[in-house]
Amino acid sequence: MDVKSVFLNGYINELVYVDQPLGFEDPRKPNHVYRLNKALYGLKLAPRAWYERLRDFLIMQGFKIGKVDMTLFTKDINGDLFICQIYVDDIIFSCTNEKLSHEFGYMMSREFKMAMIGKLNFFLGFQIKQVKGEIFIHKEKHCRDLLKKFKMGDCKPISTPMSTNEHLDIDVDGKPVDQSTYRSMIGLPLYLTASRPDIMFIVCLCARFQAAPKESQPYGHEKDTLHTPSIGLWYPEGAKLELLGYSDSDFAGYRVDRKISWSSKKQNCVVLSTAEAEYIAAGACCAQIIYMKQSLLDFGVVCGSVPLLCDNESGAKIAKNPVQHSRTKHIDIHHHFLRDHEAKADITITGVRSEEQLADIFTKPLGEETFCRLRSELNMLDWSNF
Repeated sequence: MDVKSVFLNGYINELVYVDQPLGFEDPRKPNHVYRLNKALYGLKLAPRAWYERLRDFLIMQGFKIGKVDMTLFTKDINGDLFICQIYVDDIIFSCTNEKLSHEFGYMMSREFKMAMIGKLNFFLGFQIKQVKGEIFIHKEKHCRDLLKKFKMGDCKPISTPMSTNEHLDIDVDGKPVDQSTYRSMIGLPLYLTASRPDIMFIVCLCARFQAAPKESQPYGHEKDTLHTPSIGLWYPEGAKLELLGYSDSDFAGYRVDRKISWSSKKQNCVVLSTAEAEYIAAGACCAQIIYMKQSLLDFGVVCGSVPLLCDNESGAKIAKNPVQHSRTKHIDIHHHFLRDHEAKADITITGVRSEEQLADIFTKPLGEETFCRLRSELNMLDWSNF
């Protein structure tokens, strides 16, 4: 649903004065100002005033605010879970009982002027295809618009974004590329990564060359990345929910400045071995796991000890060993919180074979067979096959 004239619904608790609008000045008091009783468009307080109005109304109706996401509201109604997500004037809601969804729509329409959009099909660039028992999320339109904008419709698609035997270096004498065009080609695909995690590595790699892009560098890879527009995330009904963490790092694999990489981005950190790089990457992964555990609590999902899968045995042992020795004493103290959560059983550091390391798709170029296998492990499919 969409709220009409959304910011006009907010109440203001502070004293706010505005000038008399042009054409509506009071001839008897031309130098006076107005004191606002309600929010107006253009007022910096308007978004917050609207959120507080809506928040207070939903709390009165028995909803609970999310502990992590303050725009998430949930309600348990006789065993049925109702979820309401707010994005400024757009409200997405769903329930395990369809009747309760209709009742929520009527309730909101009585309180605010609403436009009922219906089933969610398009939102913030996401295309949502809902069929019986399945939900598919993709950004095909956004991807095709990019291909059209940058005149890349005739480029041939490839099976993987980057070959495993390619290594990118600084090309001082290479032919330069227009910075504005290149940065636009990098910035816009970043929105694709929300539904296309398989291209996260190549998009972030291309972003490292924005200062002085050359044709010999990943300019062509950015084009190849966009030629799989119909791939997206698939959510089947009845799938078992299990929270797993995969941790990996590429120790000195980036030849330009030899900085280690995790989360598909470079990090400034002093490490002396692959084990320490894996240990620090696992710490970053642990932070994300704790965040996701807290988020799932808002949906009534309680996770126990979450497995954190690492393909480096030495890095896993550093996390379990509380003794600080010469090989780890230079690691910043904030990385060692991984040990605390291991001790509290929030996570469990577990070994995994390198062939089964799902995080490889985010940290390094892969062969076609491995890339396609890991992409399917992320539940990414071609929606045109449905």
